[in-house]
Formats: sequence, C-alpha cells, structure tokens
Amino acid sequence: MATSDKIAAVAEITEKLRDSNAAVVTSYTGLTVAQLKELRRSLGENAQYRVVKNTLTKIAAKEAGVELDEHLKGSTAVAFVTGDPVTAAKGLRDFAKENPALVIQGGVLDGKALSADEIKKLADLESREVLLSKLAGAMKGKQSQAAALFQALPSKFVRTAEALRAKQAEQGGAE
Repeated sequence: MATSDKIAAVAEITEKLRDSNAAVVTSYTGLTVAQLKELRRSLGENAQYRVVKNTLTKIAAKEAGVELDEHLKGSTAVAFVTGDPVTAAKGLRDFAKENPALVIQGGVLDGKALSADEIKKLADLESREVLLSKLAGAMKGKQSQAAALFQALPSKFVRTAEALRAKQAEQGGAE
C-alpha cells in the first residue's frame, strides 16, 4: 500500500471512530465472503463492518483518542456503530453463536474501552426504544397513583366530616 493510501486509510478510520458511538473489534478468520456479507446485513443500517489493517487502526485509534491496541491481533474487522450499540452488539453476538469463527475481541463505547465480556453484557440489554417505553410506562403509572391519591384526600375528608356530623347529630339527639 502506498504511503498516500495509508494516510488516507488512517484518516478514514479515525473519522469513523470519532463519528461512531461504539466500535467493536472482531476476529473473522475462517468466515467466507458470503458469511461476511450476511454479518453486514445482520448489523442493520446503523453499523458498518469493515476489515482493517491492525497497524493503521492502531494509529487511527490513537489519533481518535480511543484505546483499541490490545484487541487488534490477528485478522481483524471493526463494526463502527453510529446508532444503538445494543442492536449491533446483539447482531454480532447472535451471528457469533451460529458462526463460531467470528470472535468478539473487545471494543469501545463512547470513548470507554470494553472487553469482549462487557460487549456480550451490552448485547443482553434491551434496546433503547424498549427501555424508554418502559420508563414512560413507569412514569405514567406513578402519575396515575398520584392522581388517585390527590382525589382520595378530598373525598376522605368529606366522608370524615359527614361521619363526624352524623355522630354529633346522634349525640345531640340522645341528650
């Protein structure tokens, strides 16, 4: 690869690392071209899966301010995730279950280095949309409870006042 090509490749990888929410480094040795194509499709629209040169990626990672050096060993490819990292992590995990030749080596999420185990834990999370809808449901439930409580106070007051009035009327009639 000519020097100008290497400089351009480093600049491109640096830009992808800076623009991505997450990057997952994998080893793909033993996967066919068809399997790699299937993997790219399984990651969805918010992730790009690219085969990279380790030395150029190390330089780009340093320029982008992320730590990937320990994961860049052997034949590596990086999934650059611009959307929900949970969706991409699930896609990689599920593909790796069906194709043991794909090995998740580690990655980075919002500038923080992740181990392979942490990426697998990330894949076990529910998607952002599901978590937001659960939060909204919980908040709505709490609002309903608060509304019921506020409605109960005046009606309880009225019942107590009515019971007190009836008791006074009863005591007044007994004298």
